[in-house]
Amino acid sequence: MSKRPTKKSVPHKAASKGNKPKANAPKASPPKASIVWLASYPKSGNTWTRIFLANYLMNLDQPVSINQVHRFGMGDSITKTYNMVAAPNTPDLSDVETTLRLRDKVLRGIIGNNADVNLVKTHNIRSAAYGTQLIPAEYTRSAVYIVRNPMDMVLSYARHYGITPADAVDAIGRSDNANASDGAAVWQFLGSWSEHVCSWTSNSPYPSLVLRYEDMLEKPEEAFGALVRHLGVPVEEERLKKAIRFASFDEVSSQEKASGFKENPGKSETFFTSGKAGAWKEALSDDLIEKMRTDHRATMKRFGYL
Repeated sequence: MSKRPTKKSVPHKAASKGNKPKANAPKASPPKASIVWLASYPKSGNTWTRIFLANYLMNLDQPVSINQVHRFGMGDSITKTYNMVAAPNTPDLSDVETTLRLRDKVLRGIIGNNADVNLVKTHNIRSAAYGTQLIPAEYTRSAVYIVRNPMDMVLSYARHYGITPADAVDAIGRSDNANASDGAAVWQFLGSWSEHVCSWTSNSPYPSLVLRYEDMLEKPEEAFGALVRHLGVPVEEERLKKAIRFASFDEVSSQEKASGFKENPGKSETFFTSGKAGAWKEALSDDLIEKMRTDHRATMKRFGYL
């Protein structure tokens, strides 16, 4: 992880003079802007958000299996979908250029069902990578962005990717931070934590809801209620409370202990740890705390983390 892709010049395809469209050719229908992005930097609460949504939308009498959560917010970087749109060819998804060339087809495939809303999980920065827009506005209905105190996030990030806290602090401070293709997921372009947060929370061209992880912990009914309203779904008080309870740390960690969690990359024993806020005060060394504050001071102040 955290590998920087080698930048290559992307050749421009020459226009073919003998391939002009006929004057009476029907115009293609414009894509339906149906994607609601569920966006976050890794280890900021995206999975928790999707588990809540699965329980609220299904409204069952028992918790939805955490291994069915992928049905409620599919990822935009799943290797299987890139292979599907490239068929019958077998693409080299370790190659950045190939991945980015296929991305538009993957997103068009997601919106091809003509649904009003398609929930899509992403860890990509809202920017361009080597000339390719990662989050096209023309496919987007709205966005939900989950932001978490980076002091806590970086500890979960280190455990998740099997690296030291020092390496994690360094990684999230770099503009070239990216997750390399690993067989399950294709390249994901993160940038630094501050760049990622600012890209999603400033100058949005479509409706956006920003949720603080800490508010989801301390004021769950208010925070998750705002999420439900943002999606245009009626808020029902008892249903909301039940979905919050079914998405609690005790519930999801119990499920993971009993049957595992498919989204755990295997670098740490469990995907769900404590989920609490403030662990950094005991776990981060003074020099790492100072580096975090230096690297991310403005954005941390903006969201009340300093």
